[in-house]
Formats: sequence, C-alpha cells, structure tokens
Amino acid sequence: MRKRIISMILVLTLLLLTVVGCTNSKDTKTGETSTKKKSITLAIWDKVQEPGIRKICDDFTEKTGIKVDIQITPWDQYWTMLEAGATGGSLPDVFWMHVREIEKYARADMLLDLSSRIEQSSEISLDNYFEDVTAVYQYDGKQYAIPKDIDTIALWYNKTHFDEAGISYPDDTWTWEDLKTAAETLSNDEHKGFGSRIKNYQESWYNLVYGNGGFIINEGKTKSGFDDPKTVESIEYFVNLVKDGSSPDNTVTAETDLIALFESGAISMSLMGSWTAGELTGNDYVKENCAVASIPMTEDGTRVSIYNGLGYAAAENTENEEEAWALIEYLGSKEAQEKQAEYGVTLSAYQGASEKWASHAEGFDLSPYIDVMEDTLVFYPHSTNTTAWEDMAMESLVEAWNGTKSTKDVCAEIAGKMNTLLEEE
Repeated sequence: MRKRIISMILVLTLLLLTVVGCTNSKDTKTGETSTKKKSITLAIWDKVQEPGIRKICDDFTEKTGIKVDIQITPWDQYWTMLEAGATGGSLPDVFWMHVREIEKYARADMLLDLSSRIEQSSEISLDNYFEDVTAVYQYDGKQYAIPKDIDTIALWYNKTHFDEAGISYPDDTWTWEDLKTAAETLSNDEHKGFGSRIKNYQESWYNLVYGNGGFIINEGKTKSGFDDPKTVESIEYFVNLVKDGSSPDNTVTAETDLIALFESGAISMSLMGSWTAGELTGNDYVKENCAVASIPMTEDGTRVSIYNGLGYAAAENTENEEEAWALIEYLGSKEAQEKQAEYGVTLSAYQGASEKWASHAEGFDLSPYIDVMEDTLVFYPHSTNTTAWEDMAMESLVEAWNGTKSTKDVCAEIAGKMNTLLEEE
C-alpha cells in the first residue's frame, strides 16, 4: 500500500512539473486549447543591439514568464535565413522586418495580421509612432508589424585630424561645400578627408539628392528620379570626392566598410546612420579622437536626413501566437521604447521616447541625430520590390565611382531599367 501511495505521489509530481513548465493557450484560428512551452524565438541581425534588446526581453520575461531566445544572423545572411524559414514553414516566432522586404512577406501571407490585437491593446496605439514607419508596415488594410525604431544621419569627424590640419570642427552651419573643402584639406598620404561609398546610399548620397531637390522615386512610385538633373548633380558630388582624391576609391570601399576605415583613422569624416552609434561609441580609437556633428545642409539652408524604421513582425504560422503577440506588444510599448533609448539600443519609433539616447554613451553628444528631426526628414525611398531596383542601381553605379563611365550616363541607364521594373510591379 505504501509503495502504491509513493507511486501516485511521483505521478502527481511529474504532472505538476509538466503544467508548471507549460502554458495553456487558445489557438485563435481553431478555437482549440493547446499546451505550449513558455519560450519563443526573436530573430535580429545586429549584434551591437543585442545586449540592450536582451535586457528588455529579460524585463519582459520577468513580467510574463515567457522566455525569449534571441537569434542573431548578420544582415547579409539574415534574409537568406528568413526566406529559407518561410519556404520550409519554420520562421522565427518574432523577427525584425525592413521596409525593403515587408510587402513581399505580407503579400505571401507569411506574416501574422496584428490589426485586431492592436485594436484591443491598452499598450499599443499606432498614433504614438512616426506615421511613415507605421504606414510602411501596412498592407491591404492590415498592420503586419509594430514600429521598432527610427534612424537618422549625422556626420562623424576625427578631431585629431582637424587639429593637425588647423581647421575648425564641423558645426550646424556647415554646408555640403564646407564638407568638400574640408575633405580636400584633410586628405594626405596617411588618410583621406571623407568616406564616399556606393552602398552607404541612405547615409550619404540619398540625403544630398533630396536636399538638392532631386529624388530617387516619385511619390506615386511609378517613375525613377535617377535621371533628374538634380539627382545626377548630387551623385556626381560624391563621385568627384573620389576623383579629387578626397575619398578612397571603390577598390577600397567595396571591400572595407566606412566604419572600419573611420575606426582605423583611414578617413577623417563619414556620414553615419544612428544605428552605427553603438559600434562607434564602443571603439577605443573613436573614443579618444572623434565626435559627432549635424549632417550638412545645402547652400539655401535645406538640411535633409533620410530616415527609416524597422518593425517587429510575427510568423503567420507560429505555434506560439499569443506569446509572440505578447512580446511584440511589450517591445512596442512606451515603457520598452524608452528603455530602448536609455539602454543605447537605438532611436525609438515611439515619438518622444528617444531623448535619453543622445547621452547614453559617455563622452559623446549624439544630439545631432535627434536635432535633425526638427529639419526635414524624408522617408526611405521604396516601392513594392525595392530590392530589385536598388540592388541594380548599386551595381550600375560602380562604373561612375570607378570613372569608367560618366555619372550622367550611368544614371540614365539606371532610370531606364528602374522604370521597367516599376512597370512590372
């Protein structure tokens, strides 16, 4: 009898442990109740943001008991990973989404529709986020991602190089002509004055294009602006920095990104997105020698920063639907968005939540990234299939950067190809 009682106690104990380790949740599609483990995956591509994201997710776990497994895949492999997961039916529960990719995944029914949950949420109101970032993650009247962040552009410069050259540091009165003049003066056998790179389009030449009155794509997303004279003139500005010897040529920048060149002292100035601040402010050379200033303006006083924003999306076929939404809801809340700024992760998509970010890195004043919001923010140029024409443009511009073909001719070719791609959309 005693053995029987002990056996029954062991069975009950095992059952209790099973219940404690799991959560019962209702499948909103079938109405059936299923047992799911309190652990979900979150896929991101930026290892620099991971420590801050980890702290926020730990706060979420403490509140809900739901553990978050953060999976980091570098940008170049991230979309390959996501496409493989989509094809194989094994997407992460929650993952970062980008403006270049959102419509492709939404159109293919790969993303969880968050609309009804947002309507019922006490934490999420889409009115609290930057309007363009919210809108870009909508498709066919449905909301497929909650805005995560925004990004802006600022000018990083090497104070030591400026001191050695005997010229004043950049400030908010600087024009693009001032940058060009300083780049010429700063260039010598040891370093170039500025980093001009094709692939840094959002950080560099997109900004001058729009500040100068040009455009990459029209508002109706039906026509390329690459052959617009103002666009050509703006791209030519960066090509000329290479031709004049004020910037490393494409053989260098094609293999080495501008962050690495700046951190090694190989360039004196570079336009950098706010998403790079975590890497730069953690570098010993940058800490000792460098600072941040406003992105330059055109001669008429127009200062433009291209901005973008990521979103938190969930897989449509996730087996952890309620847990996935709980994480997205928390990550998009005012509380978590303020923590994102305070922990130095990046600028927040929640309006007014980014102030603490400007001073999160000791020894650096990152306020130029926030101050530029008072000027002209232009949302990242995009269309249904941005990747097709954007990648084509980057490949084509190599001939202009290399000097094997005129910038005007290259831009005309890009415009023709891009217009064909836009017609196919």
